[in-house]
Amino acid sequence: MTPPTHMAAEVGQTRVWGPQIVVLGGMQLLVVLDGTVAALALPRIQNALGLSDSAGAWVITAYVLAFGGLMLLGGRLGDTFGRKRMFVAGVAAFTLTSLLCGLAWDPISLIVGRALQGAAAAVAAPTAMALVATTFAPGKPRNQAFAVYAAMTGIGSVAGLIAGGVLTELSWRLVFLINVPIGVIVVAGAVMYLRESQGERLPLDVRGAVLATLGCTLVVLAVNEGPGGWLRPLVVVPLVIGLASLLAFVMVERHADNPILPFSLFQNGSRVAALVAILLAGAIIMCMAVFISLYLQGILKYSPIQSGLAVVPFAFGLGTAAAIASKLALRFQPRWLVLAGGAIVCAGCGYAASIARDAPAYFPHILFPVIVIGAGVGFAVIPLTLSVVAGVGPTEIGPLTALAQVAQNLGGAVALVAVGAMVTSRTLSEGGVTGPVDQMNDLELDALASGYGLAFICCALIAVAAGIVVVFMRFTPEEIAEGQAAQETAHTSIDPDDLTA
Repeated sequence: MTPPTHMAAEVGQTRVWGPQIVVLGGMQLLVVLDGTVAALALPRIQNALGLSDSAGAWVITAYVLAFGGLMLLGGRLGDTFGRKRMFVAGVAAFTLTSLLCGLAWDPISLIVGRALQGAAAAVAAPTAMALVATTFAPGKPRNQAFAVYAAMTGIGSVAGLIAGGVLTELSWRLVFLINVPIGVIVVAGAVMYLRESQGERLPLDVRGAVLATLGCTLVVLAVNEGPGGWLRPLVVVPLVIGLASLLAFVMVERHADNPILPFSLFQNGSRVAALVAILLAGAIIMCMAVFISLYLQGILKYSPIQSGLAVVPFAFGLGTAAAIASKLALRFQPRWLVLAGGAIVCAGCGYAASIARDAPAYFPHILFPVIVIGAGVGFAVIPLTLSVVAGVGPTEIGPLTALAQVAQNLGGAVALVAVGAMVTSRTLSEGGVTGPVDQMNDLELDALASGYGLAFICCALIAVAAGIVVVFMRFTPEEIAEGQAAQETAHTSIDPDDLTA
């Protein structure tokens, strides 16, 4: 696809280290930080608002569902109404909804605020990527800009664990309120330094986006409420309406002029297997992030700062394994690497489950599974990411990468609630309660520890399921190399329309 003439004229920034990359990278940092610190602050939020684990999960799930469900539509809003305009609107909305979350007066206001935060991020994040492509010239400047933008993910993850612990120690509200000054700076910088760009105006598939998000949300709600009685109207009605919405979504996408989810992307069985495996990997990452934080603070009585620092080795294990896996993927079929990573995750989660009720010391009993699970995830996720774009051209990189992000987000949201429901069931069956952790006696804490142990077992079983799925993934090292080459080409000659297609 040839960029429109007015767009081509806007692309040409050659200096990477300027205010533009600070603004665009700042939004990516905000999104990643928010996810990390929210999981770390969840135990304090639950205690402050009197939330059970199943109810508290919605603090995370509401954000992820809205973000994942609306992200494909959010990117197209930039094409239609202008990328800079929608980026500014998205960041401004994210800033205001962060303020709402920080000032939340009850669970409903916090959960609604988190959902609105996710919707705002779904507009800002994809338009930020497209603006990177229109702001920096093809070749080295654009490659460097994308590298800086991607690096914000790793920096945000580690910084979130440390800064989030410090902020949560002072007040859980600060993990949301800290977004406000940063968001104001990003909005001001965007207005001052970014130039407007606009892609080809295509029909917006609003019906598809709404049906997909509504369907996923209602099904997740039914699963969350299931442990209290699966035949209750509160479970049956959302489940029926949710499934009907997802069925309607499939029908709408088949006939939409410009569907947010083109079914042509699913014609390759190996690519479908990779996307399903990414969805399952997202489930493991989200569940581990939340439940290990709940376990450390609720059962072992770590402070938020101690909890954040305790999980930092996860990021180093993941990064090291990812670097190794990216090289091995050019020599071995990626499914074998994913199977190896899944086996490592399964072993780490199994060990964590076996010691959950023993209140173990951090070294080596906590440190070992944290590093091992991180390494397993890194060893599996990189080959999966490369497999999604294996054997495709540069113009298909953007849509497939966006679809992989959506799969990871939705997988995490659904799994967090489903596993949370099982944790609640296990805890109640062993004589525990679902109230604030600070008000539990030793017997109730032991029951809760057993529930968290089940969460780690569930993560191990999800890893097994991912291993079964990737058996059907038949990509070769040569196809992986083609995908890597296409990614490099896409960064140097990318059409921003492809990022939001």
